[in-house]
Amino acid sequence: MIREAGSPGIDEAALSHLVDRFYDRVRADEQLGPLFNATIHDWPEHLAKLTRFWSSVMLGTGRYKGNPVVAHRAHAGAIDVQMFDRWLALWRATASEVLGRAEATAIALKAERIAESLKLALFFKIPASDPTTSPTSSANA
Repeated sequence: MIREAGSPGIDEAALSHLVDRFYDRVRADEQLGPLFNATIHDWPEHLAKLTRFWSSVMLGTGRYKGNPVVAHRAHAGAIDVQMFDRWLALWRATASEVLGRAEATAIALKAERIAESLKLALFFKIPASDPTTSPTSSANA
């Protein structure tokens, strides 16, 4: 189902094609390429894993058995927020080329939600509470 007008849904072949084409772009990208190329040592396995991930997300297959937060946390020192924006821009562009309009929109929206979750996991820190300024400490005083 690669860019056929009026084709319903997303299938495994389309997801595999999308992932392959997208990561070709990521590897060549000035901003993302250096990190991905230094980090991924077995590209065929990585592409297969990410196809399983998107199959689980979009088709509900349950084929992915990993933890994206843990995988990204291992590289947190090398990842910044702008990288997520670049990743999403490439993902949207590639999805629009490979999938029909509705499918590209659906997978882009999922990617945006996943990116927000990953950004929160990587960059959001709840400040340590100060017991001297908590509401209960003044009531007990």
